[in-house]
Amino acid sequence: MRDVAIIGCGMTKFGRLEGKDLMDILVEASLKAIEDAGVRDKEFDAVYVGNMMAGELVHQTAIASALVDRIALFPAAADRVENGPASGASAVKNGFLAVASGLADLVLVAGGEKMTSADTDVITDLVSTMTHPTAEYLHGVTLPALAAMLTRLYMERYGLTERHLAMVAVKNHANGLKNPYAHIQRAITIEGAMGSQLIADPIRLYYTCPISDGAAALVLCSADEAKKYCDTPVRIAGVGQATDVQSVHEREDPAVLKSVRLAARKAFEMAKLEPKDIDVVELHDAFEILEIVQSEDCGFFEKGKGHIAVEEGVTALDGELPINPSGGLKARGHPVGATGVAQIVELVWQLRGEAGERQVKGARRALACNFGGFGNNTVIHILERMD
Repeated sequence: MRDVAIIGCGMTKFGRLEGKDLMDILVEASLKAIEDAGVRDKEFDAVYVGNMMAGELVHQTAIASALVDRIALFPAAADRVENGPASGASAVKNGFLAVASGLADLVLVAGGEKMTSADTDVITDLVSTMTHPTAEYLHGVTLPALAAMLTRLYMERYGLTERHLAMVAVKNHANGLKNPYAHIQRAITIEGAMGSQLIADPIRLYYTCPISDGAAALVLCSADEAKKYCDTPVRIAGVGQATDVQSVHEREDPAVLKSVRLAARKAFEMAKLEPKDIDVVELHDAFEILEIVQSEDCGFFEKGKGHIAVEEGVTALDGELPINPSGGLKARGHPVGATGVAQIVELVWQLRGEAGERQVKGARRALACNFGGFGNNTVIHILERMD
């Protein structure tokens, strides 16, 4: 396989984007990435678009074909990629494979979702359709409910407290304040987070990501060609994906995110790296408990010690292993189809030294974890700066 590099990236503001439809934001992010890569006059071989719910929310399907039409990338191959909230990372993986295999030389990967025009109960229901249809969904199980049960299990088994969840939220809000693309740009306090509305005991409003609109995009090419376009290309050094049992209650240990553990192992093996080699991380904190558990199952901390790392400041922007410098899903926002691409856009900026106030000093290697369902399908990418 050929090595694959990211040579351009672009992103819209995340949040409630009034007056813009799904195609508007996908076009905006895509054109920014194309401009960033300096390939406006080049012919693209393929376009992959990560999206979860366009048909249900905006009554539009075949959006990859529509994107090609809107920005005149004919006759590029076009595919929409759907993998729940991991749709974005799955689209990146498909773009990576197309270039690595030699099937394509220049690829656009975009991810986007328009969610804020729907009522919260509609979004909650649609997201809940990822659960097992008869063992979970039929009985009213929601993603917040599953997060609440995981949190309670961690409290009983490992001594996690609600204060630890609040610490993660405060950290990610502080990072989001430094990110001009973030949905939520507001400082919060531990006391304020712990006093916010209860969603599913012990999960509160401030331990949960917002419903967002937004899009992000990347341009990929072979690493051998990358420096023709970009002074600081970023190599996709490792890719890992794994699945787990859909019904959470049927898993061997519900406190272990097995798909995260396996996907991370595959990505590290491919990259020939170890967790200690990573400088900055983007994790899928749709609920703040997930940042803690993923940080362990990716291999960064011992099982049951992730919340201690938060308490000791290890995961802060100026800590030993900054996690979610973008603000994470909690503050940057979570337009589900865009999230996996946005995580990688953030890490490319970090590795290129272009992250502004939230820049992690000396970052050379990074990991992104995009989490589908409630851990039954996880996609992980490891990135490395090319010099």
